[in-house]
Amino acid sequence: MSDIHNLSVAELSTALRNKSLGAVEIAQHFLNRIAQDKLGSFLSYSPEVTLKAAKASQERINQNQLAPLEGVPIAHKDVFVTKDFPSTAGSKMLVNYKSSFDATIVSKLALAGCVPLGKLNCDEFAMGSSNENSAFGPVLNPWDSKAVPGGSSGGSAAAVSAQLTPAATGTDTGGSIRQPASFCGITGIKPTYGRASRYGMIAYASSLDQAGPMAKDAMDCALLLGAMCGPDLDRDSTSLDLPLEDFTAHLNQSIKGLRIGLPNEFFGEGLDGQVRLALEQAQSVLTDLGAQFVPISLPKTELSIPVYYIIAPAEASSNLSRFDGVRYGHRAKEYSDLMEMYKKSRAEGFGAEVKKRIMTGAYVLSHGYYDAYYLQAQKIRRMIAEDFKLAFSKCDLIMGPVAPSTAWGLGEKTADPLSSYLADIFTLPASLAGLPAMSVPCGMSKAAKPLPIGMQLIGNYVQESKLLNVAHQYQLQTQWHKMSPLTSGNMSGDLE
Repeated sequence: MSDIHNLSVAELSTALRNKSLGAVEIAQHFLNRIAQDKLGSFLSYSPEVTLKAAKASQERINQNQLAPLEGVPIAHKDVFVTKDFPSTAGSKMLVNYKSSFDATIVSKLALAGCVPLGKLNCDEFAMGSSNENSAFGPVLNPWDSKAVPGGSSGGSAAAVSAQLTPAATGTDTGGSIRQPASFCGITGIKPTYGRASRYGMIAYASSLDQAGPMAKDAMDCALLLGAMCGPDLDRDSTSLDLPLEDFTAHLNQSIKGLRIGLPNEFFGEGLDGQVRLALEQAQSVLTDLGAQFVPISLPKTELSIPVYYIIAPAEASSNLSRFDGVRYGHRAKEYSDLMEMYKKSRAEGFGAEVKKRIMTGAYVLSHGYYDAYYLQAQKIRRMIAEDFKLAFSKCDLIMGPVAPSTAWGLGEKTADPLSSYLADIFTLPASLAGLPAMSVPCGMSKAAKPLPIGMQLIGNYVQESKLLNVAHQYQLQTQWHKMSPLTSGNMSGDLE
């Protein structure tokens, strides 16, 4: 079949089970497409590794020993360590580094039968909102090659949108699954903090980082999330001790009477008019399905930006101290003593954005500033969580924009990093509170090259099933998630 790439994870799984498609055939099809990638989304891939896994999967299929996602290809964001592919986190610091073990997320998906396609580009150490901070070059938005795909999981979003892979893993620290999913017109979900193991994830900010799936639609995300989640108490102290859950089991429930909160702070003057219109149209669809909308307030929304950009850099400065040129990672070629080796190795290995966040983090943790900045930020973080607690006493879930606008142009915000930080204003609150949240395609901008618009759904703790069901019911009534840059005429670097 020449249109294998048009199939969703669910459709590929069905085709593999009824043997209308083979695992090797599917894997080879996607490898052929990856070889033509002009978006910069893949950092590494190996036909040998992929086809070996696909052949093993096909043998299991032939013997009717099928795992839940048997034979379905997937690509991993390059912050998850892997034995079979280099793990760079988009940084020169880890060029050619190959781990001796797989991250828990990677091994769980392998146990579920997924066939690995390779590693995906990302902002260096997941620090960024545009995927322009990678040491290996920016990723291009498949809808418009002059626009950013979002970050830091921009490689994952672009690869799924361009149908180079049916699914990808991503990480979300302050919105890095939801924002690129929105900018590239796909579906992505960040589960409750602790739902998915962080073991083997190259850390940025440990109290915020969370893994999640990125795919075409809510059904696919539900299938993938079920394989990714589960307790990992021996290896991740932040892992939640919750039983495995089938997130697809709740996808056909009526949403009649469901109360959806609309935060006043999410619909202010800074929201682009076309984004606002798309959300109003989405609200109309959900109303027709029986949902009830109620006004709510999240008064600390604006404070989420300074809070995040104190806490996350503080944790990053600690986490990245391990990259010193001694045990692993880049080491400078010339130095006179140990201290100079540290300095030169880190100066050469880290990019500008990473250095900026390390310095910010070190500053807010330093003597005399810890109480004034870091401690105050943690107090406000608790207040943000309390805002959500009050809001969920009035509604079952929350709806709003993912970002104030559609994807901006490459280089547009490079000289003004604060404007890039402000683009995270709607995703940061849920991350700081550790809540599950997702992005669902809900419209397209009106322009010469239309760009996708995403709707954000935020749920209460461990309520991923409720979010996925609402998204699924919405997608049964709309076609936004089925739109593709390949068929729109927008695709940069035609792969057909």
